[in-house]
Amino acid sequence: QVRLVESGGGLVQPGGSLRLSCTASGSIFSINSMGWFRQARGKQRELAATITSGGITNYVDSVKGRFTISRDNAKNTVYLQMNSLKPEDTAVYYCHADGTWVGVYVLSDVWGQGTQVIVSS
Repeated sequence: QVRLVESGGGLVQPGGSLRLSCTASGSIFSINSMGWFRQARGKQRELAATITSGGITNYVDSVKGRFTISRDNAKNTVYLQMNSLKPEDTAVYYCHADGTWVGVYVLSDVWGQGTQVIVSS
C-alpha cells in the first residue's frame, strides 16, 4: 500500500556530488521520520541520515558536513544531497520511512528498492 521510489544514484568521481530523492506513495497522511541507509558490499547496513517531519536531522559521523538531508512533507519526499563524495561512500542507498500514517494505522520500516552510488576514479 505504501511504496518508496528512489532515484539519483550513479557513478561519480571523488569530490563530486549527487542528489538522491525518494518519494513515498500511497494513502499517506503523514510520515514521522524518513531517511537513508546505506550498505556497502560485504558490510553491514548503516544509517546515513534521517529527518523528522519537524526537520530534526541525524547523520552518521562520517558524512557530517558533506551530506544534507531534507524533505518536502507535502510531497512525502526526502532528499539527500551528497557533496565531496569519497570512495568510502560507495554503497547501495536505501530510502526508509518510519511512523507512516495510513488512515488510522501507522506503519514502520517501509523500505525503498535502493539506488546504487559508486564513487570512483
